Amino acid sequence: MPDTDSRLVRVALVTGGSRGIGRAVVEALLAEGFAVFFCSRNPDSVGAAERDLQGRFPGRVSGRAVDVRRQSEVDACVAWVTATAGRIDCLVNNAGTGAFEAVDALDGDTWREVVETNLCGAFYGIRAVAPHMRRQGSGWIFNVASLAGRNPFAGGAAYNASKFGLVGLSEAAMLDLRHDGVRVTAILPGSVDTGFHQGRRPQREWMLAPQDVARVVVDCLRFPDRALPSLVELRPSRPPRK
Repeated sequence: MPDTDSRLVRVALVTGGSRGIGRAVVEALLAEGFAVFFCSRNPDSVGAAERDLQGRFPGRVSGRAVDVRRQSEVDACVAWVTATAGRIDCLVNNAGTGAFEAVDALDGDTWREVVETNLCGAFYGIRAVAPHMRRQGSGWIFNVASLAGRNPFAGGAAYNASKFGLVGLSEAAMLDLRHDGVRVTAILPGSVDTGFHQGRRPQREWMLAPQDVARVVVDCLRFPDRALPSLVELRPSRPPRK
């Protein structure tokens, strides 16, 4: 469990933090001196990531199994962070999933799995941390969306809907919270080499790396208080020509 002094150490919570983009964000924030709490749905994945990270960042990282589709679990996770660390300075809503089928081939369970993870999970996280950040008069919420949140594609009905919704949620939350010192940023990466696509297309060297997305988080956190990069599109420099 992170050993924190709320007067000195900034505190972050990263969802979907055991692998991929989330894991890269956790490591980047630890390198920046944060105390980092992270969660993921799979207890084995959380345990393995926590053991590895503790070996390199002893006393500054802790993980917990959380299903972000369940508001009660997200609320309990945020309560755990604030009870342990006394504050929360950064939330990275990264947990996500995808299903890529024609709209008439999707079933209701698959639709709900995608939308409840990618969109509802982020809403629950924002809702849980906002009161703490308002009281502090500071905080930063990052929502890892996707270029698919602006660019629909065939077979993307559930994924597009969840990410379009996440962009809209981010922009509305930014307007709701900005005057209390809480900044909200939506990050829209293109193709990232994480294995997320599960065989739908092969990974390529042209893809973004998870560390590229983590770099956006760290760079935003370095902005002065007067500046708010509210939406960041991050594209591979040289994708295949169409």
